[in-house]
Amino acid sequence: MKVKRFFAADMRQAMKLVREELGPEAAIIANRRVAGGIELTAALDYEAPRLTPPTPGLSLELKKTQERIVNARAQLELGERPQEAPRVNRQLFGDSMLQAAEDGSPVARDLLARLKRERAEQSAPATAEPVDSHNPAAEEAGLNAMRAELAGLREMLESQLGSLAWGQVNQHQPRQASLWRRLTQIGLPAELCQGLLNKVADVADNRQAWRLLLAHLAHSIPVVHDELIEQGGAIALVGPTGAGKTTTLGKLAARYVLKHGSQHVALVTMDTYRIGAHEQLRTLGRILNVPVRVVDEQNSLSEVLDEFAGKRLVLIDTAGLQANDPHLNNQLSELAAQGSQVRTLLVLAATSQHRVLKAAYHTYKRCALSGCILTKVDEAATLGEALGLAMEHGLPVAYLADGQRIPDDLNRAVGHQLVSRAVSLASNEAPADQAMADVFAGILHKQRAS
Repeated sequence: MKVKRFFAADMRQAMKLVREELGPEAAIIANRRVAGGIELTAALDYEAPRLTPPTPGLSLELKKTQERIVNARAQLELGERPQEAPRVNRQLFGDSMLQAAEDGSPVARDLLARLKRERAEQSAPATAEPVDSHNPAAEEAGLNAMRAELAGLREMLESQLGSLAWGQVNQHQPRQASLWRRLTQIGLPAELCQGLLNKVADVADNRQAWRLLLAHLAHSIPVVHDELIEQGGAIALVGPTGAGKTTTLGKLAARYVLKHGSQHVALVTMDTYRIGAHEQLRTLGRILNVPVRVVDEQNSLSEVLDEFAGKRLVLIDTAGLQANDPHLNNQLSELAAQGSQVRTLLVLAATSQHRVLKAAYHTYKRCALSGCILTKVDEAATLGEALGLAMEHGLPVAYLADGQRIPDDLNRAVGHQLVSRAVSLASNEAPADQAMADVFAGILHKQRAS
């Protein structure tokens, strides 16, 4: 029997390690929470211990010994006391068992030794100091340990159910499984994949089903149909650090200047936290020949916007700060106070994971977001995560930025073009069965949480 311990961050990864190392026939012997994750003990070719069947050729002496042992154990269970004076502790052993031990029977001696050990172990807790059953800290620790154990078992069960669900789909619905794989390659969230697949469940031809899937996907992506800078007004770009807000603002400003001239554009920056941030925007203003103002302690956003009231387009750059930074809260509150006077666009890097994108949305949604701009598309491995966020929260996509050149690498968002770009970015390597099983396990987890 091969026994091995496995350590992982969660139960799903631990089960994956067990399958890769020992195979699907491995048995989980124990699991517990440890610092940093989960510890699993697994065994291969594991059999539960069982009693050895009696040998048919026992000697007459051994048979007599067994009869004495049976009689002795019966006396112990009935609480009987032998009449003769015992040579050792009569409360623990019957006379017949003692006689068998004295006769030299190894079986009787082993049984006597085992009964002594069991009685010693049972009497040990009775002599120990009583535990305070009303200790709140002890009760809380016990509850936390129980919750951790249940959470580990739940994760293990979800992982196994995900593998079973994917195995059934892959075996009984191969066309559906193929479409699942292709949508997962694009990077779309599992819930959106499931909804799209339900729309083509009755289509028998695989190619036609795939084309209909892409058409439904293009129709489901919300986009801004009119170019925002042509509508004019004040537009603020918000988003996490490194998303490309300042570069995108430069592209929008240069695009407008090339078409309408520089006399109707103004630039505003609220980023006074990064070293040299406003100098970068001032340099851009000198190149485009447009005025630049900084919002600081002496000049509020309302005052700066009043100063540029005669401009057709005012582009506002903001600082990318951590979600719990108080300066970010002040900045967002100042933008939200402007109401409909300022339209806010969320700048998202397509290279970010779906969780990061979702966290950014929940951080900046208090500004009444009018749409989003997807940047760094040329560096992204997939586009489905960003498109999935836009579809889940109804956030229209306004522009797509796929390079550093100003103003060339900026395009308006069109539904079918976004889908084509997402398909072209998808990897040619199909997801493995374990990856698909994890997708199904994630669906089961979200269903249970909801």
